[in-house]
Amino acid sequence: MTRTLNSREVCEMQNAETVLGVLRERGRRGLPCNELYRQLFNPNLYLMAYGRLYSNQGAMTPGVYGETADGMSFSKIEGIIRSMKGETYSFTPAKRTYIPKKDGKMRPLGLPSWSDKFVGEVVRLLLESYYEPQFSARSHGFRPQRGCHTALLDIQNNWTGTTWFIEGDIADCFGSMDHGVLIRILGEKIHDNRFLRLIHKMLKAGYIEDWEYHSTLSGAPQGGVASPILSNIYLDRLDSYVEKVLLPQNTRGKSRRRNPDYHKVENKINRLKKSHARHEMKGELGQFRSLRKELRRLPSGDTQDPGYRRLRYIRYADDHLLGFIGPRSEAEQVKHQLAKFLRDELHLELSEEKTLITHARSQRARFLGYEISTMRCDRKISHGRRDRKRASNGKIRLHVPRAVIREKCAPYYSSGKPAYLPHLTSLDDHDIVTRYGVQYRGIVQYYLLAGDVFKLERLKGVMLTSMLKTLAAKHRSTVTKMARRFATTIETPRGKRRCFEAEKQRPGRKSLVARFGGIPLVRDRKVTINDRPPAPLSRKRGKQLIERIRSRRCELCEDRTEVQVHQVRNLAEIRALPNPKPEWAQVMQRMYRKTLVVCTSCHAEVHGSMLAAKHAE
Repeated sequence: MTRTLNSREVCEMQNAETVLGVLRERGRRGLPCNELYRQLFNPNLYLMAYGRLYSNQGAMTPGVYGETADGMSFSKIEGIIRSMKGETYSFTPAKRTYIPKKDGKMRPLGLPSWSDKFVGEVVRLLLESYYEPQFSARSHGFRPQRGCHTALLDIQNNWTGTTWFIEGDIADCFGSMDHGVLIRILGEKIHDNRFLRLIHKMLKAGYIEDWEYHSTLSGAPQGGVASPILSNIYLDRLDSYVEKVLLPQNTRGKSRRRNPDYHKVENKINRLKKSHARHEMKGELGQFRSLRKELRRLPSGDTQDPGYRRLRYIRYADDHLLGFIGPRSEAEQVKHQLAKFLRDELHLELSEEKTLITHARSQRARFLGYEISTMRCDRKISHGRRDRKRASNGKIRLHVPRAVIREKCAPYYSSGKPAYLPHLTSLDDHDIVTRYGVQYRGIVQYYLLAGDVFKLERLKGVMLTSMLKTLAAKHRSTVTKMARRFATTIETPRGKRRCFEAEKQRPGRKSLVARFGGIPLVRDRKVTINDRPPAPLSRKRGKQLIERIRSRRCELCEDRTEVQVHQVRNLAEIRALPNPKPEWAQVMQRMYRKTLVVCTSCHAEVHGSMLAAKHAE
């Protein structure tokens, strides 16, 4: 007789995509979540989380107790689910380290254990599916299909005529978020005390620094997998306040009243056109052209119209920018209202040093690494369909900051001129060109929205000279010979471009080609780089890895039994093993994977051979 499954068992067997789809629909309709914690009993969600996490570099970074992604198995998932059902799962303190910031200070970063990253990714999947449809369209940080470029494009396309920029920066936002406020915000939509208690445990896990435990009284752990979505949920209150209070208060008037000076010149042109049509007086053509130029210099609307105000807003993580059309005194009032809301409602403070009010035409605001200004140039004519060859006055322009060019050039300078990098001379030609090409390409692609992206020619020249000098030092040759040896020409959407390529031959496989340059330094109005692409290669491989685990077949001895995943940081570790390489290393090289699904006994043998190889060295 077939046993009927109860509702809890059905929940635990549901497909992960189905669970997330239901949550997404509830979020879209604004319905509360009553049994979110029960989804943590679903092993399919953990498998999806593992497929997304295993390829990250941090997966093999040990936490306080040395745990990594190596040894992942069904039994580990089952153990986590058992502790979730008994509400006994506890987060271990993160290992505290520090990374440098641009201003010379150090940013604290927590390195959680693998299990905590694993559980954190499941929590992130659930929260993101539910809250993502509810977030503001003006929020662009840590969201799928959104990123820095989508935020900058919004400013460029929709902020025309901005007079003042209010650059907002929250002081130590991620470290100052109030735990009580965050739990209260979550509790408004998530009616599940078990899930809220789990989030509270995550926030209160603490950290270890110099082998001493420190408690976390506030903030989301920097380095935690779920921290970005938690910060977006927290700062969504700021988005709601701006959209429901500040924007309506500071937006009035359908359009500006007409500028009388513009109207006078326009009437002169119309009278001249009629006179020219009747008498065909060629002598008036010069006067007509001068009046057209004068008309382009004048705004069609009254810029001092007290009945016209506009306030615009954009946020990326804890950085936000407001664009205001109106007097400075009202912009100051907006800034004070914003600071008061953050202080009273979210217990956060605006940084006095970084929160600035910038005049859009005479100064430049800084946002997401770009400089932003409102154009004021009568000679530049826009040729858009709506503009009808109007002057570009009032249009938003994005710039590459000079400080960024100096900063990016600095690592390649020595004694005031481009120099070779000694630490790269031990690499082969392909790897040297790859290092330079990747860094240059990343910088250029980020700044392709800027109207003056051509200024990166200086960076290109510095990096190219340094690369050729590094290759010359490796081969004990000259820069000229290296330029001739690696130079080539490629086709691009904007015609042929000169670049430099190095090829690496691989027996029986396609050769690898590294490239430096070949990117036209021309503004691209449509370029977008999202924070998280919708379907990166790692997720496809993640699905393949999940299927390999589900098959329960050891890829060494072919036995059908309980399996574990042996994982290395990268394939370079396998290549570094002495010859003849053990069988497991040959299998991983042949599969071109840094994971190997093996049984328990084979996994022990793999670790034994790795340990023996280290001792032999």
